[in-house]
Amino acid sequence: MSRLFGTDGVRGVANSELTPELAFNLGKAGAHVLSKAHGKPVILIGMDTRISGDMLENALTAGILAVGGNVIKAGIIPTPAVAYLVRHYNADAGIVISASHNTFEYNGIKFFNGQGFKLDDDLEDEIEDIIVRDIDANKHITGEGIGKCLEAEESALDLYVEFLKKSVDADLRGVKVVLDCANGASYKAAERVYKDLGAKVKVIGNNPNGININDGCGSTHPEKLQKAVVDEGAFMGLAFDGDADRLIAVDEKGRIMDGDKLMCICASHLKKQGKLPDNKVTATVMSNLGLHKYMESIGCTVDVTGVGDRYVLESMLKTGCVLGGEQSGHIIFLDKTTTGDGTMSSLQVMEAVLASGKKPSELSDEITIYPQVLKNAKVREDKKTKYERDDDIMNAISKVEDEMEGRGRVLIRPSGTEPLVRVMLEGEDVDHITKLADDLAALFEEKLG
Repeated sequence: MSRLFGTDGVRGVANSELTPELAFNLGKAGAHVLSKAHGKPVILIGMDTRISGDMLENALTAGILAVGGNVIKAGIIPTPAVAYLVRHYNADAGIVISASHNTFEYNGIKFFNGQGFKLDDDLEDEIEDIIVRDIDANKHITGEGIGKCLEAEESALDLYVEFLKKSVDADLRGVKVVLDCANGASYKAAERVYKDLGAKVKVIGNNPNGININDGCGSTHPEKLQKAVVDEGAFMGLAFDGDADRLIAVDEKGRIMDGDKLMCICASHLKKQGKLPDNKVTATVMSNLGLHKYMESIGCTVDVTGVGDRYVLESMLKTGCVLGGEQSGHIIFLDKTTTGDGTMSSLQVMEAVLASGKKPSELSDEITIYPQVLKNAKVREDKKTKYERDDDIMNAISKVEDEMEGRGRVLIRPSGTEPLVRVMLEGEDVDHITKLADDLAALFEEKLG
């Protein structure tokens, strides 16, 4: 791992790249940095269902205790639950052990601050600097200075479930839903929330064994959910990813509703209620043209950020926007919580759909999603950001933009990690935009490869 912290924490193959030694050092360094401001910091740890979770949890815990920090172990619980519980327990930080939508052999470590937001870049940099420079943050304290594991007075899962139930204003009694928990962190919480609210619940992807997280199920593999919704005659299907911070929905016809469509539905509902400040939402450059056109049609504007929920959140905090997210289903309701929460998002979607008096498919059909084609052009690493200086490339891009004006768009994104330039086109005719994307990608390779 060239840089320890990526856009979503530290990730790698467990016990190979993300080793217990690294986890121990992250625990030490993290508690050391936090101790400067908080004396003896209290750190909450939660994790998903991966087999490597216990190993990393214990290594992190040992590191934190070694430098005098205290630990609350929340066990298997969604990532957004940690963001909520650090506030409830008045902890100084939270740590999530999860690799989100990735397969089981990967794992990750992500920090939250005491307000439930992802740790500031400067604190991440300080933690990383300690590890990269191999600084011994261990004060080798003894006696009563050593940290300990604290017993929470209340069940972390119970607290989180109650928090979710209070976040929704809808009557779900008798509503038939299918939940796909990805054999991940939501496998207990989501079912409990919906059953407590009176819904008729069918659950799949709720038998984790340590190695089946995201395996042919969840938000990245909704095929089983689509079939189950139709077979059960359900009102909707709701799929989460491994750490349950994303949501993908399925209408009663078994058709997928991605994050863009769900944001449109929720924005319309919030606007009608007068709960959408400045009639504004936040989305990334990868959001579909259909989202922009729908928002315009209901009198809303869209703030556009770079790709990643971190950038969406940064923009929302600056502007006061309460709804933002990504196509992937990572949606933030900032008036309710501090990060993307798949189960909470599903409740807000259910509220919006039920309040409309329409079927999910009817609302979905009101939003036209334009086909997207993404091509990767292989270029030299030192040239991938210099395409704007090439007249032939810029003229070709301008020509395509002129041809698609009002009916599509072009997005060029140099990869942050690979010698690639990503060429994305959106338009009405998939065959046509595929040819245009192929031609542009070929030109990039010819000129910059």
